[in-house]
Amino acid sequence: QVQLVESGGGLVQAGGSLRLSCVASGRTFSSYAMGWFRQAPGKEREGVAAITWSGGTTFYADSTKGRFTISRDTAKNTVYLQMNSLKPEDTAVYYCAARTSRLPTLRGFEYDYWGQGTQVTVSS
Repeated sequence: QVQLVESGGGLVQAGGSLRLSCVASGRTFSSYAMGWFRQAPGKEREGVAAITWSGGTTFYADSTKGRFTISRDTAKNTVYLQMNSLKPEDTAVYYCAARTSRLPTLRGFEYDYWGQGTQVTVSS
């Protein structure tokens, strides 16, 4: 059974930074793509960034490009989301997801496993 556990959320002022972590367990993830998604109250889930597990190819939403960086440490089975220049509109619950395909995507319905989420709150 695949398990994804996020951590690193919290409260930060606008302009600040946070780094989210997602530890994956239960499978060999070399053929999986990983993604970060977020959902704010009253809004639809949004794809933030995605990465191939081993190849390092990345995709970003237009709203996060240039501010967020997704990366992975295959030895630690961990995916990171470094978030810089945070804005109040980045406030949301952030979810890590795994897809049983090497191709990363920002479409949530294409992911098979999800973490429980971590809250990120950016104050103005």
